[in-house]
Amino acid sequence: MAADEGWASSCPALLKNLSLLSPQQIELAKMLLKEGQKHIFDEWSDADLDVEKKKAFFDQVALLDSSYPGGLSSYIENARQLLADSKAGKNPYDGFTPSVPAGEVLTFGDENFMKLEEAGVKEARNAIFVLVAGGLGERLGYKGIKLALPVETTTGKCFLQHYIESILALQEASAEFAQAELLAKIPLVIMTSDDTHARTVELLESNSYFGMELSQVKLLKQEKVACLADNDARLALDPNDKYKIQTKPHGHGDVHSLLYTSGLLEQWKETGRRWVLFFQDTNGLLFKAIPASLGVSATKGYNVNSLAVPRKAKEAIGGITKLTHADGRTMVINVEYNQLDPLLRATGHSDGDVNDPETGFSPYPGNINQLILELGSYIEELKKTQGAIAEFVNPKYTDSTKTAFKSSTRLECMMQDYPKTLPPSAKVGFTVMDTWLAYAPVKNNPEDAAKVPKGNPYHSATSGEMAIYRANSLILRKAGLTISEPLKDVFNGQEVEVWPRVTWSPKWALIFKDVKEKVNNKCSITQRSTLVVNGQKVSLDGLNLDGTLIINVTDGAEVKLSGVVLNKGWSLQPVDYKDNTIPEKIRIRGFKIEKVEQLEIN
Repeated sequence: MAADEGWASSCPALLKNLSLLSPQQIELAKMLLKEGQKHIFDEWSDADLDVEKKKAFFDQVALLDSSYPGGLSSYIENARQLLADSKAGKNPYDGFTPSVPAGEVLTFGDENFMKLEEAGVKEARNAIFVLVAGGLGERLGYKGIKLALPVETTTGKCFLQHYIESILALQEASAEFAQAELLAKIPLVIMTSDDTHARTVELLESNSYFGMELSQVKLLKQEKVACLADNDARLALDPNDKYKIQTKPHGHGDVHSLLYTSGLLEQWKETGRRWVLFFQDTNGLLFKAIPASLGVSATKGYNVNSLAVPRKAKEAIGGITKLTHADGRTMVINVEYNQLDPLLRATGHSDGDVNDPETGFSPYPGNINQLILELGSYIEELKKTQGAIAEFVNPKYTDSTKTAFKSSTRLECMMQDYPKTLPPSAKVGFTVMDTWLAYAPVKNNPEDAAKVPKGNPYHSATSGEMAIYRANSLILRKAGLTISEPLKDVFNGQEVEVWPRVTWSPKWALIFKDVKEKVNNKCSITQRSTLVVNGQKVSLDGLNLDGTLIINVTDGAEVKLSGVVLNKGWSLQPVDYKDNTIPEKIRIRGFKIEKVEQLEIN
C-alpha cells in the first residue's frame, strides 16, 4: 500500500479500487469515510469489475455534493443533528411564545380592495413570478404533470396556460398604468424536477410558450437528496443497486438555493425589479388574489408577504404565527396546524386554537404557500444563507424506542420557511383574502376527497373546477348582475355547488374595476348557463343569458352584447372515475360537459 493511500486502510474494498479514481473522486471518497459512510463500499467488487457502475456512483456523489448548500458533508452533519433531535422528541418551538402577527385582512370589492388592486397592477412590471412545479399528478389519479391539467373543462385551458395568460395580461395592464413606452417583460421561472422537467419543456414548446417570449421563461431543475438509513445518518443504498445511493425529493424549499446559484436575482435587480412572487402549480384562483396582495406589499413595504385565507380553529392548514423566544428573537412563520394548538396550550392559552367570536375564524390565518418577497432584502438574506432553508426530518420509526426506521428517510425543506432566518428588523406580514376568491388547490384524488368530513374542503379536481365558476359568478353578482342561485349536485362522491359555468380570459378582466366597467346591472345569467369571454373589449349591456354563449374577439375589436340568448346549452353529465374508457383528466372530476347547443360569436 502506498503511503498516501493510508486514509483508505479502514476500508479494504475501497482500497482495492483506488486506481480507478480521479483526484476529484479521491477527495469525495475521503469525505465519505470521514463522514462515517464506510458501509457504502463494503460490497464493492475488485477493481476490474463493474467499472462503469463505480464511475456512475462517483458521478452521483459529485451531483449530491454540488447541489446542496455546503456540500454532502453538510447534509450528513445536518441530518445527524436533526435525527438526534427527532429521537429525543425535541420540540422545535421550545422557548417560543406564539402571538397573532400584524397583517392586512381585505374585503373583496370595497374601496380599499380596489385601490390595492390598482397599486398591484402598477407594480407588476417590477415583479418576477416563480412557479414551483416539481410534482406529478399521481396523488390526483392523473399520470401527467399537474401543470397540464385543465383548470376547468368548459374551455379546457391547462394550469400553465392560465398562469402565463394571467402574467401576460398583467404585463400589458401594468405598462398602460405606467404609461410606459417600453413593455417591461415579466419573467417567469419554473422550478422542475427529474419527474417533471422534460414534460414541462414539451408542454411549453408544443404550445409556443402560450404566447410568452422564449427569453421570458427560465426553467431551474431541482435535484434530489440522499436518503438516510438510520439515526447515525448513514446513507441508504438503492435496494436494487449497490453502486447507487437512494434519493428522494428535498421539497420546494430548494427554490431559494436554485435562484441564488442561478445568478438571476442580481440580473433582475439591475433591471429595476422589486418583487419575487412564489406560487404553486394547481391553484386556479390565485391570480384573482395577486393584484391586491402585491398592492399590499408595495404600500406597506413588506419584505415578506404571505398570502393567507381565513381558517377555522384546528382546520388542517398551517397558521401564520408570530413566535417570540425567551431570548428576544422573533419570527413570523407558518406553524403546522397539528403543532399550533399544542403550542398555544403550552404557553398559557388553555383553550388552544379557538375561533374569534366576532369573526368566527381563528386569529391565526391559513397559510396557502404563496409568498411575495422584496428582491433587495431577499438577495441580502441569500448571500448569508446561500439559499439554505431550515430543514426538518420525519422518520417513520419501527417502534417507540426510535432506534430503527421502517424505511429510509431524508431531510426536507419548505419554501414558506424562508422567514425563519430573517433578522427582527425584517417587515414580515400577511394578506388575508376570502377563500372563495383566492384558494382552491387541486391535490386530492376522488377516493380521498370523498372521505373528507362534511363541511371541509375537498381540494379535488371536482371542487377546484366548481370554485372557478363560483368565484366568477360571485364577482359578476358583486358588479350588479343577477346571477341565479347554485344547485347542489354530487360528482365522484363529493357534494358541490354548481354555479353558472362562467369563465373569462385574464385580458378581459384582471381586477374588479375591469369587470365593473364592462358589465351593468341590467344583465342576468341563469344557473344552467355557460358564458365564455375570450377577448379584451367585450361589454355586457342588458344581456339575459339562458343557455350557452361563447364570445371570441380578436385584440382591437369591440363587441357589445345585449338582448336575450336562449338555447339548449351545455349540461354536466356524471361519469365514474373508475371508467377507464374516459380520459383521466375528465374522470377525476366526475363529470363531462355535454355540448348540446350554443351561440358562438367570433
